[in-house]
Amino acid sequence: MELDYKNLKTKDFFYDLPQELIAQTPVEPRDSSRLLTLNRKTGEIEHRHFYDIIDYLKPGDCLVLNDSRVLPARLFGIKDGTGAKVEFLLLNHREGDIWEVLTGPGRRAKIGSKFTFGDGLLHAEVLDIIEDGNRLARFTCEENFYEVLDKIGQMPLPHYIKAELKDNERYQTVYSKEIGSAAAPTAGLHFTPALLQKIKEKGVDLAFVTLHVGLGTFRPVTAEKITDHKMHSEHYYLSAKAAEQINRAKQNGGRVIAVGTTSCRTLEAIGSKEGCIRESAGWTNIFIYPGYKFKVLDGLITNFHLPESTLIMLVSALAGYQHIMNAYQVAVKEKYRFFSFGDAMFIY
Repeated sequence: MELDYKNLKTKDFFYDLPQELIAQTPVEPRDSSRLLTLNRKTGEIEHRHFYDIIDYLKPGDCLVLNDSRVLPARLFGIKDGTGAKVEFLLLNHREGDIWEVLTGPGRRAKIGSKFTFGDGLLHAEVLDIIEDGNRLARFTCEENFYEVLDKIGQMPLPHYIKAELKDNERYQTVYSKEIGSAAAPTAGLHFTPALLQKIKEKGVDLAFVTLHVGLGTFRPVTAEKITDHKMHSEHYYLSAKAAEQINRAKQNGGRVIAVGTTSCRTLEAIGSKEGCIRESAGWTNIFIYPGYKFKVLDGLITNFHLPESTLIMLVSALAGYQHIMNAYQVAVKEKYRFFSFGDAMFIY
């Protein structure tokens, strides 16, 4: 029996996860990770490998992928004048050379404070202190800003990954293009160029959207009732070409399958706001939880999400609360690898 979704509590989305199941490193090759498939109508579960995803896709389906690229957004530097160590985390590009940043320790980043990173390759000045204690900072450098970031920045891996990442590209999807995310759209990490080519050859359309993932995706839900939770905003863009691909699949009886919760949120935000899928750009703070009626999505490729997170609430809305909580218990029992570098789930 389904829960009364209007009275769902955050604790209803808790599950017990042994620490050793939190993946610390990505598997090689990318598509050799495991895949749990879940039929959202029957609750039936199968255990496969990710390269088997092609068996579940049909000609005429449209796979929607988020082509956002992660910034090496963690910067370590010193405060001018004192030499005190400081860490900056780039959150959002505001305009020109101004970024919203998270600083640590915050007391060193007062308005007017100046900092140096990468032995002088990059400089920053704090312009303002805004909500949540974040700062607005102006950056200056002699080279291209993004090239400097590639030289001196580190990947902002989630807090639960303690192992060092040896290759930054393993925290990028193979199709990443549009720079701007503070975290990877991790469901896409399982694809290889060869697998994508096989999928296209099967007659499945690949459509690309852009949603820049914010660190709010890791923010815990602290409200007791999930409806009291305030979602973070993220910027998205869907092109006219992608809209045409998605609409064509729908009109011809194909399925629209999102790769990752970010692609899902983009499609549903546009479907809810516009009433249809068309070229669109903007900010979304859409919160999807059980009881939500999907406007666009027919299926979802995703990773396994943190207990009590907005993302496990989203997949519960698509597959049904009981089906998801059961699937997660099965995944723990079968020792699947969890979170960003973990295994995948296909809900269809």
